[in-house]
Parts: sequence; structure tokens; C-alpha cells
Amino acid sequence: MTTGPIPQHLLSFAIPLLIGYLFQQLYNTVDTWVVGNYVSNEAFSAVGTTGPIINVLIGFFLGLASGAGVVISQYYGARDEESVQKAVHTAAMLTIIMGIAFTIIGTLGVPLMLKLIKMPESVVPEATIYLSIYFEGVIGLMIYNMGAGIMRAIGDSVRPFLFLVASALTNTVLDLVFVLGFNMKVAGVALATVIAQAVSAILVLIVLFRSKTCVKLQVRKIKLHRDALRKIIKVGFPAAIQTAITAFSNVFVQSYINFFETDVMSGWTAYNKIDTLLLLPAQSMNLASTTFVGQNLGVGQVDRAKKGVNISIIITISTMIVLMIPCLIFAPQIVSFFNQKPEVIESGSLFLRLMSPFYVFCCFNQIHAGALRGAGDSKAPMFIMLGSFVVFRQIYLFVTSHFIANEVIPIVMGYPAGWMMCSLIMFIYYKKVGLKGRVLT
Repeated sequence: MTTGPIPQHLLSFAIPLLIGYLFQQLYNTVDTWVVGNYVSNEAFSAVGTTGPIINVLIGFFLGLASGAGVVISQYYGARDEESVQKAVHTAAMLTIIMGIAFTIIGTLGVPLMLKLIKMPESVVPEATIYLSIYFEGVIGLMIYNMGAGIMRAIGDSVRPFLFLVASALTNTVLDLVFVLGFNMKVAGVALATVIAQAVSAILVLIVLFRSKTCVKLQVRKIKLHRDALRKIIKVGFPAAIQTAITAFSNVFVQSYINFFETDVMSGWTAYNKIDTLLLLPAQSMNLASTTFVGQNLGVGQVDRAKKGVNISIIITISTMIVLMIPCLIFAPQIVSFFNQKPEVIESGSLFLRLMSPFYVFCCFNQIHAGALRGAGDSKAPMFIMLGSFVVFRQIYLFVTSHFIANEVIPIVMGYPAGWMMCSLIMFIYYKKVGLKGRVLT
């Protein structure tokens, strides 16, 4: 990414990543679609509202994985193959350790997690089954994401995408087989997800073990290299903490939503599936800008890195506006794809139309955060996002629910309020501090 047309580099990296993310989201989206149409409304709410719980642990790991990607991209840009090797094998060992830990913590912590989000008793049995099976096989998801992050750090976003396609298709087929064929209900969609994630993990490992490049993985070399680990943690730990705490904050937001009736919960579940898809372009360009900035700063091209950030913002905002328009016009039809119940369609459509115009703000905070992380500055995005998505949002929710109106619309507006706050502060910080040609030392 250090030479040639900038838009072409960004798009060729981000588009396969975006499509890959779409297929990755098919895991839970297909799960919720199957249970929403073929099981029950309670099962739909159970599968759909467990997202914040899963994201607490997975979000922490993905933050560390992003740190590994930044370290590898800068070493790769600087042509330091020995350091790339050390970072790759350190990342592999870190994945093994955390995979074991998260399997144990996630499986044992399910009852406590469901209490934290005040899951209604009618939904608890299905949610317990889904989460227990999910965490028992979570290491497959972790191996894939770390391996895919390593490949993307050297500019290969196509093969991780292809592996997600294979995995998502596997998940879709198994969902239908287990639920419609064997009547396994929630357990069926959870098992299908675990198997599909294992498929993507195996495919990534095959590529890394057979690679002829500097990211080749070798079993005998898998260990923690102190210097590489220090740099991965330096960049990745703030992102990990930020992602995990934000997800944990969303657990409490979910508890506010769960205060209302099941139809509102289901409407929020359907909206969340759409919300996740709408944010994918910004998240894809976030990673593209991180890799672009990392590689260009690795060879001292500060001006090119800054230009890449500006182009990333323009591309992301344009994409978001194009996606927003059909969501405003066809909200009921989109929501009905997930659940046919009229009350669910009504509440889900309301959420979608209310929130859609505010997604433009996410473009700014996502791209600026990605650029700063690519420059090795991950602490500032962490503090800004925690302050906006956790501290500010929780204060807003407490004040709104206790002193203004304990109604669902003021509650959900806490999300766009946090987006706007984050974008403003992140923009001011980026303009004041900039990239400054920083590289990891």
C-alpha cells in the first residue's frame, strides 16, 4: 500500500473485507432468521439479545488481534521479515492461551451474564442453551480472526473473505438441517455456528502453515516473544479494553430494553441485525485505514498516510448515505424478514427509521480511530470511545430513565447521542495531534 493509487488500494482491501464481514454476520443473522421464522418469538429474542454478552469476551480478543495486525503491518511495510515472524508466532500463542481461557470463562459465566442483562424468565432457557454451546466452540472464531488479521496485515484480504463465504454457507445449510430436519431448535443453530466457525479456522491455519511468505506459521516456533508481545499489547490492549468495556456497557443498555415487553425486545433484536450490517462499511474502511496508515508510516510516508485517511472518510460517508435511504423507505419490509409478527415489525421499523440518519457520525469516529491505531496511538481512541460509549451513554440512560421518561424511544436515543459525542471529540483530537509519523519502537 506504499505506492500506487490510494483509492484503489483502500477499496481493493476494504471491499473483500466488507463482503467477508457480511458473510461473518450471516452466522447470527441466519440463526435469528431461522428461529424467528421456524421456532418461536422467545427463541428469536434469546438468540438476538445475547450479542452484547458474546461481544464482551470476543471484543477483548479482537482488540488484541488488531494490535497484532498493526505490529505486523508496520514490520511488513519496513521489510523486517524476522520481526514479522516473531509477531506472527506470538499472536498464535496468545490465541491458544486466550482461547482456552475464554472457553472456560464463557461457559461457566452464562448464568451470571443473563442476570446482568435482566433476561426475562421466559427467554432464559433458550438463551442459556445458545450461549453455552457457543462458548464451548468459541476458539474456532478466535483462531480465524487472529489468522485472518495476520493475512490482512500484509494486504491479503481476499482469502479470509473466501473462507468466510465457505463458513457462512456451511452455517446456513446446517441451520436448516438441524432446525428443520432434526428439530434441534436453539441448540441446532448454536451447533451450526460452532461447526461453521471451526471450518473457517481450519482453512486459515492451512494457508498460514503452507505459506511461502514471512507470515508462515510453524508449530515449533509458536511461543511468546517478549518484544513482540510488548508491542502487540501496547497497541492492542487499549483497543481490547475499549471494545470489551463498550460491549459490557451495551449489556446494561440491553437490560434497559429488556424492561419492556417481549415484542419490543424482538423489534430491537431485528433492528440490531440491520444495525450491524449498516456499520460494516465503516468498520471495513476502519481496518483498511489502519493497515494503510501502518504500512505508510512504516516507510516514513506521512503525507500519503494522511491523504489516505481523508479519502477513507469520503468513501465511507458516501456509502453510508446510499445504504441509509432504502432503510428509511422500506423499514417495515426489512424488519419483516426477521420476524413476521406485526407488533415486532412496528417497533423494529420505528427504531430503524429513528436511528438511520445518525450513522453518518459513525464514519468519522471509525476512520479517525483506525488511522490513529495504525500510527501506534491506540490509547486516545480508547479513552475517547470509552468516554462517549460508556460513561456518557450510561449517564444519559440513567438520567433519562429515572428523571425524564422511562420510555423506549428516549432510551434508544442514547446510541446516536454517544456516536455524535465520540465523533466530535475524535475529530478534534485527530486535527490537533495528527499522525506525526509515529511508528512502534
